[in-house]
Amino acid sequence: MAHSLSVNHCSNYTMTLTGKGQVTATPDLAVIRLGVETTGYNPPQIQLENAQISQRVIQAVSQYEIKDIKTVQYLIDKKYEYQDGNQIDQGYSVRHILEIKISNIDEVGEIIDTAVNMGANIVESVSFELAEPEIYYQHALNLAINQAMEKARSVSANIHIQLNPIPIRIIEDSAAPVPMMGFQRADTTTPIVPGELRIEASVTADFSYAC
Repeated sequence: MAHSLSVNHCSNYTMTLTGKGQVTATPDLAVIRLGVETTGYNPPQIQLENAQISQRVIQAVSQYEIKDIKTVQYLIDKKYEYQDGNQIDQGYSVRHILEIKISNIDEVGEIIDTAVNMGANIVESVSFELAEPEIYYQHALNLAINQAMEKARSVSANIHIQLNPIPIRIIEDSAAPVPMMGFQRADTTTPIVPGELRIEASVTADFSYAC
């Protein structure tokens, strides 16, 4: 990482250094997005069909240890197909997408299969998150600050300057953790492998020094 260092007539000067910290954690929350899409030429009929299937899906997955389930999309759309430049009416589609949060990740594959067996025909995504990401982020942030301080000590020892080891300014440069995605269909219970989440933090720190 780049750093800047002023060395002319050093008295009450500053050096600017960066630090990065990283921790890994096993996800303890899964977010499943799945739903039902029905099509046809009679909107009330396909709405009713969608509602009936969606209700079966909700009732079936609710037998598991669901933390939360909610509708995140409900859309009625006109469908067209184009052939030889001509627009052909294909009726309507009704799309109902549910978001299901579950803390028992071992049940994710079974929940997907249960929903599909009950009529769900859309599985948009499965993401893995942390219920309390801030705990892990704070750890990564402390590691980033420690790395910047270690750099400052190394530089000061190498060029023989008197360092104030406590940063006079710290700028947090980190981005929020990105949830992991994972999904794979199979003939048996859908295998879900969440892996590890990586939480990173970075800082820019100013240190004062003198000769």
